[in-house]
Amino acid sequence: MQKMTPYKNNSGNSIVQAYQLKPNGIVVKFTDGATYEYDNQHTGKQHIKHMQQFAEAGEGLGTYIQTVTKYGYAKQTK
Repeated sequence: MQKMTPYKNNSGNSIVQAYQLKPNGIVVKFTDGATYEYDNQHTGKQHIKHMQQFAEAGEGLGTYIQTVTKYGYAKQTK
């Protein structure tokens, strides 16, 4: 796996620690150490687009995952 980008955490209380953008998805590492991969097939193309935008903005990704895409991941990698 490529190096993950640290999440900016602009709000100061995010559950997201780092992320890795992929052409058709995103890998998210949470503060509890768990890492999940989300992709177009399992999560939905529009959701992936939003998640990638939140990741780059450094705010809103954790909330979006908790409220919208919670169990729509492709796989848990750790």
